[in-house]
Amino acid sequence: MRCYLLLLCAVGAASQPVCNHPPSTWCSSWEIAKECQVEKQCLEFYSNRDLKKSSEPAIQIDLFYESLCGGCRGFLVRQLFPSWLMLAEIINVTLVPYGNAQETNITGKWVFDCQHGPEECLGNMMEACLIHILDDIYKYFPIIFCMESSNNITKSLESCLAVYAPELPLKTVLECVNGDLGNKLMHENAQKTKGLSPPHNYVPWIVIDGMHTDDLQAQAQSSLFNLVCDTYKGPKPEPCLHSEITPLKRDVLCLN
Repeated sequence: MRCYLLLLCAVGAASQPVCNHPPSTWCSSWEIAKECQVEKQCLEFYSNRDLKKSSEPAIQIDLFYESLCGGCRGFLVRQLFPSWLMLAEIINVTLVPYGNAQETNITGKWVFDCQHGPEECLGNMMEACLIHILDDIYKYFPIIFCMESSNNITKSLESCLAVYAPELPLKTVLECVNGDLGNKLMHENAQKTKGLSPPHNYVPWIVIDGMHTDDLQAQAQSSLFNLVCDTYKGPKPEPCLHSEITPLKRDVLCLN
């Protein structure tokens, strides 16, 4: 009911429905939210809701990815972001944009060679800077989701900032990207990626509670929402009790 009232306020006093789903279900899945064009309102609803704390620790999901890898984008947009949004009380997410890049130290500065070229290095750097500057997943994850779901990741930065973080000047992000800070952040992500055990040989590389196996990877890419709900040992949050996501076909991996 709270969701229903929020969305009525958000979309105004329109007398006609904006989609083929009842308002009470508009935030029940991210696909419905997109169809009904209420993504931002649902994000506000989920980020402002009272999260019930449990004595059982949240499930930690670490995503090692690169910005232009199709499989990475598919997992982040269709699996990780919607699952985190609906299950935030039982999921902690860490994003590490670097992937299959290589780094070389040239006269004291790190130079990066990315799998999909300089544009991917730029996208990785932008997302690393957003994570560092905003330092709050509720602030930076929607921007990264917006970028990764757009037709042009790097060129969408400005418009995604305008929607999800209008208080953050584009100039601030670009100063990080083009300066020593961005270079330092990418080197840190390179070290985190190189320190993986077992070593990664493709991306997206998904680590759940410190573990990576082929089976966990396949389950996460097929239906992360169901995997989290089935794995969590504490009291199930409401979305787990009333929703089940139809498994998707696994996206193509970007091999190292």
